[in-house]
Amino acid sequence: MKKLIIFDLDGTLLNTIADLAQSTNHALQALGYPTHPESAYNFMVGNGINKLFERALPEGEKSEENVLRVRKKFVPYYDVHNADKSRPYPGIPELLEQLQEKEMILAVASNKYQSATVKLISHYFPNIRFTAVFGQREGGQREARPNSGA
Repeated sequence: MKKLIIFDLDGTLLNTIADLAQSTNHALQALGYPTHPESAYNFMVGNGINKLFERALPEGEKSEENVLRVRKKFVPYYDVHNADKSRPYPGIPELLEQLQEKEMILAVASNKYQSATVKLISHYFPNIRFTAVFGQREGGQREARPNSGA
């Protein structure tokens, strides 16, 4: 019997907080909002990037419209800089290789948007054959990339 193991991405396979903080601060600054120290982002992440932006915006500015404005500045910057400082947690590449050698079925499900999820998995784990890589799509649905090989 084959076993399936599904991993989360941010905070499980990869430590992405520095790039998330840098990219969010870039977007906030571009829109004239105050930025935050990297350490503050440990308490802002979780539940997707729109929730991150809501938490990062100053009180009185936490509207859906402003969240979308931050997202519009964040995504192009993050697409270029999402692997600047992100790194796999110690032992994760070796663990994935061991599980793959044992013929476990591996997959990723993330609330990070799809293109960034696929890019990061491909970049940091090029030799791991994930059966599927699931990321968030507009509207809150997860998008699958089956047999990604990424």
